[in-house]
Amino acid sequence: MPHFVFVFGTLKEGFPNFRVNRGVRVPGAFITAHCFPLYLVGERYSPWLINAPGQGYQVIGQIFQVDTATLHEMDLLERINEPDGYRRIRIEVMASSTDGGASDMVFAYLKEPGQFDVSSARLGPLSEYTLEHAALYRSRGLPL
Repeated sequence: MPHFVFVFGTLKEGFPNFRVNRGVRVPGAFITAHCFPLYLVGERYSPWLINAPGQGYQVIGQIFQVDTATLHEMDLLERINEPDGYRRIRIEVMASSTDGGASDMVFAYLKEPGQFDVSSARLGPLSEYTLEHAALYRSRGLPL
């Protein structure tokens, strides 16, 4: 069964953790239907989309159709079963090029508000995670 995942950070095509994303990209750019705060957090400059609808900006990203095995690999990368990990939830997104167009519910990896301490934010809130932001990112295996 295919799953659809909205990626806004390191899992985007051409970004640091894209190797884990073996999905098929849905053509076009997408944006969250609601505003969410997106920050670069900590010494690793990790992109955190906070599950606080109505705050921040509508966030730009990509949608991928993935199989169950790829979804599992993404879950492992995002550490969804760890207390400090992301949570895979459904959010509403729409094509960024349409005015009032149809929206879809897709999976995304968000952090819960209780996990976020604004003093650890390096940048944000942002509307998009760019290659310039990705250049600051440090994966877990690299020295800080």
